[in-house]
Amino acid sequence: MSFLVEHSNTPINHSFNISGSKSESNRLLILKYIFKNIDIENISNSDDTKVLEQYLKNDSPLIDVHHAGTAMRFLTAYLSTKKNNSFKITGSDRMQNRPIEVLVTALNELGADITYLNNSGFPPLNINGKKLDGGEIFLSSELSSQYITALMLIAPSLKHGLTINLKGPITSKPYIEMTSVILNRIGVKCEFFENKISIKSTHLIKNSIQKVESDWSSLSYFYSIVALSEGSELSIGSYSLNSIQGDKKLVEIYKKLGVETTFKNDVVFIKNNIKPESTQSLELNLSDTPDIAQTIAVTCFGLGLPCDLYGLHTLKIKETDRLKALKIELTKLGAVVKITKDSFHLNKSSEMKSHVSIETYNDHRMAMSFAPLAVCKPIIINNPGVVTKSFPDFWNHLKAMNFLVSKK
Repeated sequence: MSFLVEHSNTPINHSFNISGSKSESNRLLILKYIFKNIDIENISNSDDTKVLEQYLKNDSPLIDVHHAGTAMRFLTAYLSTKKNNSFKITGSDRMQNRPIEVLVTALNELGADITYLNNSGFPPLNINGKKLDGGEIFLSSELSSQYITALMLIAPSLKHGLTINLKGPITSKPYIEMTSVILNRIGVKCEFFENKISIKSTHLIKNSIQKVESDWSSLSYFYSIVALSEGSELSIGSYSLNSIQGDKKLVEIYKKLGVETTFKNDVVFIKNNIKPESTQSLELNLSDTPDIAQTIAVTCFGLGLPCDLYGLHTLKIKETDRLKALKIELTKLGAVVKITKDSFHLNKSSEMKSHVSIETYNDHRMAMSFAPLAVCKPIIINNPGVVTKSFPDFWNHLKAMNFLVSKK
């Protein structure tokens, strides 16, 4: 199935709420099932979070996370500590080609019993749960912050806690900082300084209710819509000026693209009332915030602006090779794009082709990052249901903003 997405390109003025952050929700779910006395409010309604919660609830020995990479990594660590229980964990074809060796090696060094069922370094896995003592490990921090977070989340349950020494440049550092903040917030002592993380063994914490802030990466698509739609203004809840989500960088990035942001009473107001700061190439290092790279690239194309985006080495191991996918689909629309193994380069554009079919490659962010271009020209999004991975309400929100979304 495909959606034809169109808009009259009149100013949009709309208010709504977005579900809780997937990243915060997934961390809190693991901690809830370790400590048993955490309640979560405004939990994400994403497929990823539902899959994670499903398998945390039922202790099934056979686990299929489908496309949910976070669930694969977090469950691998969590299940390795479930003494006297055995599990087999697998996922989609793409998941079986996404590396997990860094995490598995670290867990096995801590005493876990995890083996590969097919190809070494990749799911599916066999996990024999054991009581792990913890201690000190050294871990590469260049590939994925989720390996580090998975270890941080189980650290309080380990007999001696855990010290993680990070080797190399730290990718997606704000996500590691988020994990540290959440651990300290619930009562687990966690210190993160330079390249060292220290987490104390903790058996008891106070009862708490943890409210999840809405998801900033989901908000990115609406920043794109406002940037592309002159005179538009959206008010969206619930967001904090002091957010712990790294994707809050959207505020300063989209200011350069003509979007003004203000906060009031946990509502963010985004408005198109300033001209882009420059017609020169937008140059950004997105190693801390790779999830918003596609949205920024597509926004720049829609505005006719060149951009040079760096720090994108993790995009190759996501739901698809996002750099390659971006180049293919933007080129269809008339863009001139160059990519390297870790960067994206877009030339200034003067025209966008109409009614182009965009492949989504089973990648939720491909669908949602391209949809805002309907403000400029009608666009066709193939396999639009893929958005449920992180943002099931996405298409309903577009319809409420007078986008015409019809099946093809």
